[in-house]
Amino acid sequence: MSIFEYNGSALVAMVGKNCFAIASDRRLGVQLQTIATDFQRIFKIHNKLFLGLSGLGSDAQTLHQRLVFRHKLYQLREERDMKPETFASLVSAMLYEKRFGPYFCQPVIAGLGEDDKPFICTMDSIGAKELAKDFVVAGTASESLYGACESMFKADMDHEELFETISQALISSVDRDCLSGWGGHVYVVTPDEVTERILKGRMD
Repeated sequence: MSIFEYNGSALVAMVGKNCFAIASDRRLGVQLQTIATDFQRIFKIHNKLFLGLSGLGSDAQTLHQRLVFRHKLYQLREERDMKPETFASLVSAMLYEKRFGPYFCQPVIAGLGEDDKPFICTMDSIGAKELAKDFVVAGTASESLYGACESMFKADMDHEELFETISQALISSVDRDCLSGWGGHVYVVTPDEVTERILKGRMD
């Protein structure tokens, strides 16, 4: 078993019309044994920028703390929030610094940039970025998430339709992966508000 699959995870970010959604499962396991059912994988950097970290749970928490620290330094120096594109470059550089002993995480970054244009991207554990205009996935359930998102995604969805689509994609995908699941955690972000919802899924 790969170290990336040790705790299990499912992460997906999807783009709508001037909005985006990011969702994850809630299971923390040690291989096939479930340890917690309320594990947080999605972190708010600021109101229009969110970070999801799939992979090893301990590395995800360490990386999140370091990124919050770097973002606060940026806010103090620049007196503004970081743009999603800039933040993605920061994450990529931080991961590549540790390329010989990497953080075992695959980040998903989602944010609203200039003119509230949604930006999503994912990268591997050494910071190779993959940009997308529709959706990105990561984690042990990524293969089934690709299929579900590919069939359900439509361009220019409003925030309610986007929530419905990403939730159905996540719930149906984690049912096909025994290392992730136990409900879902969804953030839908528009220029005016952030909506957070907890999904109930199969508890097995």
